Amino acid sequence: MITDADERLLRHAIEIAAAAIAAGDAPYGSLLATADGDVLAEAHNTVRRDNDITAHPELKLARWAAQQLDPETAARTTMYTSCQPCGMCSGAIVRSGLGRVVYALATSQFIELVPDGGWPEVPQEGPALFDEARVPIDTYYRS
Repeated sequence: MITDADERLLRHAIEIAAAAIAAGDAPYGSLLATADGDVLAEAHNTVRRDNDITAHPELKLARWAAQQLDPETAARTTMYTSCQPCGMCSGAIVRSGLGRVVYALATSQFIELVPDGGWPEVPQEGPALFDEARVPIDTYYRS
């Protein structure tokens, strides 16, 4: 359930996205907040500026949380973001141990606004070579 406090912080994430445009960057902004609503960190998209396809604000904040917060603290945070996190960012959010994500614009809504803004599918083939591929996995996780 999204509360009034969530909406206030979500509006701040949208403000970060708007400020990104003024800085010459893409319009995506995010922040990470405590359960009390204190902002711990903010980021915006710098993919073009940094020439880095991973420079999404959600990924930056997930990385920051994994490096700077202990697991218990991370689990009590909420990420507020102007758009629904992509698959890359969602994976990082899960691995960083954040407790919750609140987003303003769903991916489906984004595609309605920017019909050709999606990404093409890249074919993936597999699994293959199970017996060979399992050796480093078994070595790492079972030793």
